[in-house]
Amino acid sequence: MKHHIGVVEDDTNIQNIVEAYLKKEGYEATVMASAEEAWKLWETRRPDMWVLDIMLPGMDGYEFCKKIRQESDVPIIIISAKDDEVDKILGLELGGDDYLTKPFSPRELVARVKRLFKRASSPAGISQEANEHIKVDQLLIHETERRIFWHGEELDVTTKEFDLLLLLSKNVNRAFSREELLIKIWGEDYFGSDRAVDDLVKRIRKKMSDLPLETVWGYGYRLRSEEESS
Repeated sequence: MKHHIGVVEDDTNIQNIVEAYLKKEGYEATVMASAEEAWKLWETRRPDMWVLDIMLPGMDGYEFCKKIRQESDVPIIIISAKDDEVDKILGLELGGDDYLTKPFSPRELVARVKRLFKRASSPAGISQEANEHIKVDQLLIHETERRIFWHGEELDVTTKEFDLLLLLSKNVNRAFSREELLIKIWGEDYFGSDRAVDDLVKRIRKKMSDLPLETVWGYGYRLRSEEESS
């Protein structure tokens, strides 16, 4: 079965090039010029991935990304003419999985699409051997069900938030470098910077403000606990 990709881009030249390359690789592509059109598609036939421009008429790509993330962890690749670090960080904080700056190589886009589908089907660095649950202080993870509970309350988390929490919970008190976390959570072929790790940790801390997810300055992160995980 073909993966279905929604492409939201108002530049017809980019539309045609992206659609042609995706179809050549065996994907089904639905091209739209506005976020409003894309939302209608989402309500009727949800794509397996979005390729999303930021500068759109009407609702912009940031707002659309935010709306999608309220309902789903579907992979999102953001494309934009903006290459400022602030814009990239904002896109990732709102739930984007990757960020491409225009002009970009269509082959690079296809490579990132393949990588994200691979990551979604088998998160790197996370053991697929099922544990019934993992408990670290007030954090409870049901691994096979991919559910997170904090102080007894279930939280909505994205795929990468879950994968990072699972990895750290299985290795309590161990410090991971940012480079290690990039490889284990995003995969060895990830193209972005290790700032993505910082953005992911920031999102987790917003949802779990008193989680003992510590910064190891100049190195990375660890989940601290006086108890061992079970």
